[in-house]
Amino acid sequence: MRYRLFGRTGLRVSELLLGTMTLRSEDDARRVVGAYAELGGNFLDTASAYGESEEVLGAVLTRRDRFVVATKYALSRDVRDPNAGGSHRKNLVLSLERSLRRLRTDYVDVLWVHLWDRHTPAEETMRALDDVVRAGKVLYVGVSDAPAWFVVRANTLAEWRDWTPFAGVQVPYSLLERDVERELLPMASALGLTVAAWAPLAAGRLSGGTRRSGELSEGEERAASAVRAVAGELGATPARVALAWVRAKGALPLVGARTPEQVVDCAGDVVLPPEAVARLEAAAPHVRGFPADFLAECEASPVAFGEGVVVR
Repeated sequence: MRYRLFGRTGLRVSELLLGTMTLRSEDDARRVVGAYAELGGNFLDTASAYGESEEVLGAVLTRRDRFVVATKYALSRDVRDPNAGGSHRKNLVLSLERSLRRLRTDYVDVLWVHLWDRHTPAEETMRALDDVVRAGKVLYVGVSDAPAWFVVRANTLAEWRDWTPFAGVQVPYSLLERDVERELLPMASALGLTVAAWAPLAAGRLSGGTRRSGELSEGEERAASAVRAVAGELGATPARVALAWVRAKGALPLVGARTPEQVVDCAGDVVLPPEAVARLEAAAPHVRGFPADFLAECEASPVAFGEGVVVR
C-alpha cells in the first residue's frame, strides 16, 4: 500500500480509503477492518448519519491511533427538529459529540462537512470547525458534496482569518460518473486538496458486481467491457483497474467493502499505462462543457496569448 499526504498537511493516508457505512456487526467490522489494516490501509470513513455502523466501528477500534478516523456531520439527527441538520455550529457540536461517543474516542482525525448547507454562512461553518480543531477534538477538516465556488470561498475565508482550511473534498467519481472533472477536480488541484472519490466502482457496475442482462445500459456495458479487457491484459481484477483509473486522475478511491475478500479485491498497486487510461476514457466519453472546453480551445489558439506562448 502506498500513501499520500492529505491535502496541504503532513498527514499520511493510504491510497485506498475504506468506507464503513455498510458494516452492521462487530464480527464483520473486525474482519473487514483487520484485512484492510493488514494490507496497509489506514483511513476509515464513517458519518454521524450512519448510526449503527459508526457504533460498530468504534467497538472494533482497538488500535485507535493506528488509523486515520474520519466522520461527517450535517445530515439531520432528527427530522422533526429544524436544528438537527445543517452545517451550523449547534449541529456541528452535537453531531461531533455523538460521533465521539459512538467511536469511543476523544478526537477524530478528519471531520467532513457532509454536504453543502446553503442556509448557513460559510463564515459560521469555518469558524465553528476551527474551534473544534483548536479544542483538540478534530485534527483536520474537509467537505463532501459541495460546489467548487463554496469550497474556494470557505478556504479563502480560512486563509484570511487564520482558521483551519479544508484539506480535502469528497465527491462521487468513477469512469461512469465524471461530472466533477468540470469544476471540482481543477479546483482541488489548484488548492492542493485531496480528492476522496466515493462510489469509484459505480455500485459494482465496473467491478463485475452487476452483470445480469438488462442491469447495464449500453454505455455502461461498453465501459465495463473496456475495464475487463484492460484487467485481462494486466493480470488484475476489474475492480483494481477501475480504482487505478481513479488514482490516475489524481483522486483516492473510497470503497465500501462488506467482506475481507472485497477489500483484497480492491487493494493492489496497479498502475495504468497512459494507453490504457486513454482506452478506458474512450469507452466512457465525457464532455466537460463550458467553460473548460471553451478555455482549452482558446489556449490552443495564438489569439488568446500570442504565438509561441506555452500555457501550462
